[in-house]
Formats: sequence, C-alpha cells, structure tokens
Amino acid sequence: MRKSITICLAVILIFALKVRSQVTEPLQMIQSIPLPGLHDGDFDHFVVDLPGQRLFLAAEDNAAVEVIDLRINKVTHTITGLNEPHSMVYDAESKKLFVVDEDRVDIYDGASFNLLGKIPMKAHADVSIYDPVAKLFYVGNGGRDAHEDYCLLSIVDTTTGKVVGEIKLDADHIEAMALERSGHRLFINLTSKNAVAVIDREKRTVIATWSNAEEGRANGPMAFDEANQRLFVVSRDPNKVIVFDSNSGKIIATAPCVGQYISDDAVYDPTLKRLYVAGTPFLEVFQQRSPNAYQLLGQIPTSYHANTAIFVPQLNRYYVAVNHHGQVEAKIDIYEVLP
Repeated sequence: MRKSITICLAVILIFALKVRSQVTEPLQMIQSIPLPGLHDGDFDHFVVDLPGQRLFLAAEDNAAVEVIDLRINKVTHTITGLNEPHSMVYDAESKKLFVVDEDRVDIYDGASFNLLGKIPMKAHADVSIYDPVAKLFYVGNGGRDAHEDYCLLSIVDTTTGKVVGEIKLDADHIEAMALERSGHRLFINLTSKNAVAVIDREKRTVIATWSNAEEGRANGPMAFDEANQRLFVVSRDPNKVIVFDSNSGKIIATAPCVGQYISDDAVYDPTLKRLYVAGTPFLEVFQQRSPNAYQLLGQIPTSYHANTAIFVPQLNRYYVAVNHHGQVEAKIDIYEVLP
C-alpha cells in the first residue's frame, strides 16, 4: 500500500513539474550586453534615445554613464568624470543629454558627448522626470543630505538650460515621479512621509497629499495607468504594490511583491495591461484584470541587486541592469515581452 502511495505521489509530482515547465512566463531573456570595466556598485536609471537607437544607463557607483547602441547591443561609449549620476533625460530635438549628477545637472552634446554646461543643485539631486511638450525637466534635490527637512523640485528649461522655478516639498527624502500627460498634475513619492504629493504643474504648487502609511512605508518606484486613472506606488516596508485612484486619492487595491525585498523601478504597459516591478531577487509582473483587481502573472529570478530596469514598448524589450558582483561581470539582461 505504501509503495502504491509513493508511486502515485511521484507521478503527481512529475506531472506538476511538467505542467509548470509548460507555463509561459510573461518575459523571456534573449540576450545579455556586457558592461566591461565596471567595479562593484549600484546602477540607477536608464533613458532611451529612440531616434538614435541608443540606451543610456547611469552607473551610479562607477561615476559614469554607459551608452549602448541598440542596433548592435553593445557599449559604444562611456561618459566619465561624473560624481554620482542618478537619472537622465535625452532631448532628441536639441540632441542633448541632461544627467542628474548628485549636486548638479550636467548637459552633454548627444553626438560628441562633450560637456556643454552645468546647472547647480542642492545636495542629493537624484530623481527626475521630463515633460517633453513643455520642455521642462523636474529634478528633485535637497533634503536630509543637504541638512534640510524639505526637498526642492527644481524646474529646468531644457531649451535654455536654466532653472525657471522651484517647488518646496514637505519631506526630506523623495523618490519616483509620474507625469499626467492629459492634464497638469505631477505625482511624486514623499518617501520619508510614506505619502504621495500631487502637484499642479501650471500653478507650481502641491495641491494634495495622499498617505499610504497604513498599507506600506518607504515609497520607492511609481508607475501610472493614465487611461484608467490608477497610480501605482511600490512600498519597501513591506514590498508591496499600492494602487491609488488618481482622481480621489483613495487606495483601491494592493498586491504583495512575493519574496522581493527591494525594488527600484516600475512601469505600466497599457497595451498588455501589465505592471513590471524590477527588484531582487525577483522581477515581478502583475496583470490588471480590471482597474481594481491585479494578479501576479510572473516571477522571474534576477541577479544580485538587479533593481534598475526600463521597458521600451516600441522595441518590445525590457532591459535590466545587473551589477558586477563576485565572478559575475556587470551586464544588461534583455527580455522579450511575451503576450
């Protein structure tokens, strides 16, 4: 009898493993791009130049920006001489790259990579977002590293390279932002306050603050489903996706990031209605079943501290930066998005 039960259990296990192996993950890794010469240390954010078919990556702890040619998937240039690059924007019209570099914004020629100018900021200039219509670059700076109990959102006109305004934020640590394209709002994670600030870009003032402290603390990444007015905030304590109704400011859903202990980038794909959350040790993909319901669709193992990622829908590719660690060289893993 015991032998029969053992055989049955073995058959069930084999069948389960076979079924599991036939499940198609939402992302499939297809290639890696080596990043030679980088030592151990974090990356921060990517930005893409679609007309030029290039990808820029802030090698934060290596004081460099890597330039990758997407036609050949190879590093073709490394910008050096930086302090600690965090985030960037590339303006395809002016062909200029703006790099948020700890206490300033550096402006580079997009062809020669010559340094064209520097825009001073307070300490810990880090998070940023670009309004391509108004040609305004919003840069978060200041806060605890500047020995202040508030941060500033400095507004840079990318046409003139000048700061044209500032918005004071009641938090000494801020993280990701999301831009409303059909309106005038800007959302920003007030990480030290466990809340989201809503900014009117025309009035240049904070018009609302939404707390998420009861569901999760230490806000990190943010993404926006503008069509359905759903704002995604990823907390780090615990690691969880918190879904706001961006009209009312109410939390309407949450989803745990199972087994993930830190994340740094999130993006929403409106075509497939998916949310991608890059993190360690898993990259997690959530499917939107309805604007109020979300389900974990896939959990893809990643490498050590691979928290930086970018989704390029025009290429149907998801790029994840992998740090140099131990015997593993720094690289970018390329994933194809599967329906």
